[in-house]
Amino acid sequence: MTVTIAVLKETHSNEPRVAAIPETVKKLTAMGIQVTITKGAGDQSAYPDDIYKEAGATLSASNDAAIAKADTIFCIRAPEASLLSKMKKGAIVIGGLSPYRFADQSIYEKTGITAIAMELMPRISRAQNMDILSSQSNLAGYKAVCEAAGAFQRAFPMMMTAAGTVAPAKVFVMGVGVAGLQAIATARRLGAAVSATDVRLATKEQVESLGAKFVFVDDEEAKQAETSGGYAKEMSDAYKKKQAALITETIAKQDVVITTALIPGRPAPTLVTEDMVKSMKPGSIIVDLAAPMGGNCPLTEPDKVVHKYGVTIIGQTNMAGHVATDASALFARNLLNFITLIYDNDKGTIDLAKDEQITAPITLIRDGKAVHELLNAKPAAKTAKPPAKKTASTKKTTVKKVTTAKKLVLKEAPSKKTGAKAKTSPTKKSAVTAKKSAVKKAPAKKSATSKKTTAKGK
Repeated sequence: MTVTIAVLKETHSNEPRVAAIPETVKKLTAMGIQVTITKGAGDQSAYPDDIYKEAGATLSASNDAAIAKADTIFCIRAPEASLLSKMKKGAIVIGGLSPYRFADQSIYEKTGITAIAMELMPRISRAQNMDILSSQSNLAGYKAVCEAAGAFQRAFPMMMTAAGTVAPAKVFVMGVGVAGLQAIATARRLGAAVSATDVRLATKEQVESLGAKFVFVDDEEAKQAETSGGYAKEMSDAYKKKQAALITETIAKQDVVITTALIPGRPAPTLVTEDMVKSMKPGSIIVDLAAPMGGNCPLTEPDKVVHKYGVTIIGQTNMAGHVATDASALFARNLLNFITLIYDNDKGTIDLAKDEQITAPITLIRDGKAVHELLNAKPAAKTAKPPAKKTASTKKTTVKKVTTAKKLVLKEAPSKKTGAKAKTSPTKKSAVTAKKSAVKKAPAKKSATSKKTTAKGK
């Protein structure tokens, strides 16, 4: 049996990348996998058809023809419904499927297709070479600095000339994930004076190791600002106010601001307000890498360069796509590493059960059935239960709390007798008062028990 992989030509107007490159095609064919690629799929990434053919791929006239007999489909973005409906029953779609904005899944159910969203790859050490978010964010951080430098009307490094000194550009990076760290490193290489901020205290050492200054709101909440998956949590309103005050003061002094803050499945948090933009120096630059999810600045416009209050705001939604050759290469290697993991050499088949620690978290739909919590609404329905039983348990809980409070008061009363006699009388009164109030709230049987307890206390 031979597995056939189809590599699609991306149809999105803003997508120049391709999900396989000649290097990975050659390795796939060496494994015994047949690769079919749509003509022109790699043109925008500088991978012409001829070198795919030399690597062992079969060229197909269209995406429809490529998927006709394919067991597995590689893609950068989720295929449109019209293409999904023509896929072979039981086919596996692997790529960037935007799981938090997943399209209508009914088409997957009708065709029995399996959907693998590589964005959900678990952040464990042995899955790092399959993590498309990291590989693409790395290049996005680099390109963000290049875009800023291109739009900036001054030089980045400090220069000593006979005509005077050119001061270095001040670059401020907001959000120190993969993209942020690469942005810091790139800006430092260009000679800029760099500072950075993040809600996660753990990033301080990383920032400083790259030669940048760390700007941070240091409080108790910040010490727990990282999820188990390594992402930043959404912070409280109180923290956001503290952060806004610090950022307002810092941002007015910057020449370039690069924002990278994203929270999986939610709109991007606002980090740079309109008032902050107004405070920036004329000629300053903002590169908003959160533009695909609404932007970290409310003035950002997706896939546009806008000028507001003398500041240039760049809002590219596919920054990695601006480095399409390398971005395609890294994405393709991520997919190759994943297929290598789940490919059964002996049987010549794809086996998703081979390593479920990795495959389970990234499988959205399996054989047409939604299996991921992002798509499955059943757990939410279970929480909606009639309140009758809860009311009964609530009453029991109340009784226990009252009784416990009463016993605590009665136990404390004797200890106060070690003091002066004048203090004994008020203590007894307070104990009796507590007993009476407890008896009123508790059932009759409990009050009887209370009397015995009081007698022993006396």
